[in-house]
Amino acid sequence: MANFDKAYAITMAHEGGYANHPSDTGGETYKGIARNHNPNWKGWHVVDAAKRNASGTDQLNRILSANADLQANVRTFYKANYWDVNRLDQVSDQLLAEKLFDIGVNMGVGRAARMWQEAVNLTNQNGRAYADIAVDGIVGAMTLKRTNEHPRPALLLQVVRALQGERYLNIMRNAPSQEVFAASWFSRI
Repeated sequence: MANFDKAYAITMAHEGGYANHPSDTGGETYKGIARNHNPNWKGWHVVDAAKRNASGTDQLNRILSANADLQANVRTFYKANYWDVNRLDQVSDQLLAEKLFDIGVNMGVGRAARMWQEAVNLTNQNGRAYADIAVDGIVGAMTLKRTNEHPRPALLLQVVRALQGERYLNIMRNAPSQEVFAASWFSRI
């Protein structure tokens, strides 16, 4: 079954440290945790205190990275809210679990689950391999069964990646100000 720590390491390489980009709809972020979407995250008081003592973003990131309690808090936050929610520990394909975790962090766990379910349906040879599953954003027994018994797991992963790219393109088409994130987003595919 899939390993959270491997997925977490990959996603954290994308998320980096502290950022406050004016075009980011999530607003201020630390390791990808957006203040606008997670205003009650208990790590914000540590970030705020460090901001008062840092002379710039590089120093701020060094201070925050050295705080073992904060780093453990970040890991716990991601495990509970992005890994466990979509039951990724029950996915047999590590690469697929890593991809779904990263999409969940970047686009939301419900969207990641729906992309996953859509990919399962799109790769069932028009229902000849198995019946379609519900695309409801809730990972249940059937989503896991169809995934873990999938006859072509590499194809399933490719379709999930294609859906991820399609989402990024649609965001940029509908909100051109978001094009500033294109290089970062597409590095995740």
